[in-house]
Amino acid sequence: MSVTLRWVVWNEFDPDVLYSLMRLRSAVFVVEQACVFHDMDGLDPRCEHLLAMDAKGEVVGCLRLVPPRLKRPHSPAPAAEGPSLGRLVTAQSERGTGLGRRLMAEGIARCERDFPGEAIQLSAQAHLQGFYFSFGFEAMREPYDEDGIPHVGMRRRGAMD
Repeated sequence: MSVTLRWVVWNEFDPDVLYSLMRLRSAVFVVEQACVFHDMDGLDPRCEHLLAMDAKGEVVGCLRLVPPRLKRPHSPAPAAEGPSLGRLVTAQSERGTGLGRRLMAEGIARCERDFPGEAIQLSAQAHLQGFYFSFGFEAMREPYDEDGIPHVGMRRRGAMD
């Protein structure tokens, strides 16, 4: 099945697409990973969202680009100086197809275009460090617990770092 990628800002969301996005994030982050956390953390309206849509118009993958210096509510961590990427998720039906890699590559390209020279940060689930390492991210500190799941802060140097 063909999957297309497109960037969306909050005021451009069609209600059905937004519902599909939130349903996917809930299915994976809350149900599949058995994690109760603040997915709707107040940042979505200020972020850009990369959506992977199937032929039926369902969201089967997504990635969120958080602009620089936007602090995450409910987090003791300071706001990232540069952009950060997060909420990378793919539907079970799309795993193993390379969709996660496509989303991440497009997210990095968008950061490099819109925030040239700035480092990109993310909070990775610890077991996915190798995936992010393959994109040039490096661990910034020891793993920590975030919502009951081991995470590690990672950074990809900007072109001017």
